[in-house]
Formats: sequence, C-alpha cells, structure tokens
Amino acid sequence: MRRSSRFVRLALVGLLAAGAGLLHAQDIKIANIVELSGPGTTSGTMFKNGVEMAIKEINAAGGIQGKKISFTTEDTQTNPGVAKGLTQKAVDNEVFAIFGPVFSGSIMVSMAESKRAETPNFTGGEAASITQQGNPYVFRTSFGQSVAFPKVARYINAKSKKLAVIYVNNDFGKGGQAAIKQLLANSPTQIVAEISTESGQVDFSAAVIQAKQSGADALFAYTNEEESARLLRELRKQGWNKPMIGETVLTSAKVVELAGEAANGAVAHVGLTVDAPQLQDFGKRYQAQYNTVSDHNGVKGYTGVYILKAAIEKAGKLDRKAVAAALRNSCFSAKQNPGILMDVCFDDKGDLDRESFMTEIRNGKTLVVETLPPLNSKK
Repeated sequence: MRRSSRFVRLALVGLLAAGAGLLHAQDIKIANIVELSGPGTTSGTMFKNGVEMAIKEINAAGGIQGKKISFTTEDTQTNPGVAKGLTQKAVDNEVFAIFGPVFSGSIMVSMAESKRAETPNFTGGEAASITQQGNPYVFRTSFGQSVAFPKVARYINAKSKKLAVIYVNNDFGKGGQAAIKQLLANSPTQIVAEISTESGQVDFSAAVIQAKQSGADALFAYTNEEESARLLRELRKQGWNKPMIGETVLTSAKVVELAGEAANGAVAHVGLTVDAPQLQDFGKRYQAQYNTVSDHNGVKGYTGVYILKAAIEKAGKLDRKAVAAALRNSCFSAKQNPGILMDVCFDDKGDLDRESFMTEIRNGKTLVVETLPPLNSKK
C-alpha cells in the first residue's frame, strides 16, 4: 500500500507539472526587443515600460481570449546587428509577436527575420522606408514620416521663408531630411542649409554657427533626444531667437528635462504626448509606476500591445497571419478598445493615421496648442 500510494503521489506530481507546462505553452508569447543601452537608451526604455505596463493590465483583466501574455525583454544595444540576432532568437522561440526595435536603422535590418517567420512586428521607428519594403508583418506604433511630415511642412510654410535643417546622420535622420526637403520643394519655404550631425554628438557649436550664417529665419531640428537637448542648449548659448521647429522629439519629456530653460520656445508636431487630454490619464499612471514622465515612446509601446489585443479579438483566433491581416486596412476605435487611447486606422503597408498635436515648450512645460485631424480625414 505504501509503494502504491507513493506511485499515486508521483503520478499526481507528474500530472500537475504537465498541466503547468501546458498552461505555459498556451501563453501568448511576446518578445520585447529594444534599445536599453547606447544612444537609444531613453527611447527603448520608455517603449519597454509602456509594453510591460499594458501587459500587466491585460493579464490582470483576464488576458486575451482567456490566455495570459508572457514576455521577454532583450537589449539591442542600439546596434542593428544585435537587433537582427535577437529577432532571429525570438522567432526561433516561436513568439506570437515582436515589439521593437524603436530605432529605424535597427528595425530595417531585423524585420527580415520576423517577416521570414510570418510574425507580427510592431515598431516605433519612423523612417518612411520601413513600410516601403512590402513587409506584410511590420506595423508602426507611431506615425511614419509619410504621415507626420506633411503636417509639419504645412506649419513650416506659415512660419518660414528661409529654413535651416539640422538632422542626424542615420536612417531616421536622413529619412526625415529627405521627406521635409521633398515636401518643401516648390513651396513658399526655401531650405538654405542642410546640416548633418552624428548620433551621440556632443558639440553642436559648428552646426549652430552654420545655421546662423545661412541667413535662415527658422530652424528645423530632426535628431534624437539627447542630441536635441544639446542642440537647444547651444542655440540658447549662441543667442538664437528665431523659431525652433521639430517633429515628435524636440518637445519630448526627456529633451525638456535635459535642455532645461533652453527648451522654452521649441515647437513640434507630435503624434503622441501625455499632455494631450486623451493621454493624460495614461501619463499619470505611467508616472506613478515608473516615477518619470513618459514621452511618446512610452505611449507607443503601451498602445501597441492594446492594438495587438484588438487585432487578435477581431481575427477571432490566435493565428499570426490572421492577426496581421486583421490589422491591414482596418480601423479601431478607442471607445470599443480603450487601451489604444485614440481612434486609429492602418493602411495596407502598416502605416497608421490618427489625430495629432502641435506642442510648444513654455516655462519648462509642454503645452498642446492645437489638435490636428488625421491626415486622411474627410472632414
């Protein structure tokens, strides 16, 4: 009897272990592949936080179709080669979806691996070329340059006759420089200087001198967070008193924190900001959880997970190809899917469209000064 009962106990333990393994296998596995070191640390960390915050909320509410989300987080080191290797590792582990990288140069390289595995891949990268490759599995969590730049170009036309452009010499920056140049061609605004800078650049004195000597009556800055703050400090140091215009980054929380008073007066078109009425509640919850103010990257990660949830529910099954198909040429309402925060539509390339905002830094605070309709709005 003792031996028999021992066998029964062992059998029960085995069954419980098998059951636990089965439950784990039924999780919806996500890989969070982001920049946690190197020049992209700020962007990647906030994106990561947003993704994890959404996963916690969804799991606490019962998951997706009764299944919980499990995830891993990996550091690309802001290195495209590392990002590609981590994405290959993720698809080998048969994840359901991949979030990241955030930097355009990294997603341009790594998304070949998620495409090969037919795995939905959500990115914060904004370079226009990302969605021009015909990859049916890549989706933006923010505007691409093809949607954002027509909006900022209209603003520049109203403010400037002679524009200096300062951009970062990577896929993100060169894409932005090409986009604004094309949009301003044959417009009231002439670009009088195109000034290339490097990722991680510390000294912007020569760039500002070149902008001043060009005779520009306004400056368009398209660099990453830390470089944007250094540029603003140098502009203040050299007495620049003309409009400072940007797209997304220039008025972000990290830039304001790093640039201090030098950020005052900076204006930017942004797709996402926690200062907008629709996003203020998210911003408060993010700050309470991470003890810092979220920039657009935190919102990108958070809403991206909820967009995945909405697409799974629309597809009605946990099938990666079906979920990717459910996203393309589709719209999702915040009323039906509160976690996406704002109504959003995707086109056939994976680009999204929704309302956006013009923001300005005044007395160290980012203020929403105008809400712009979706680019393709029929209103």
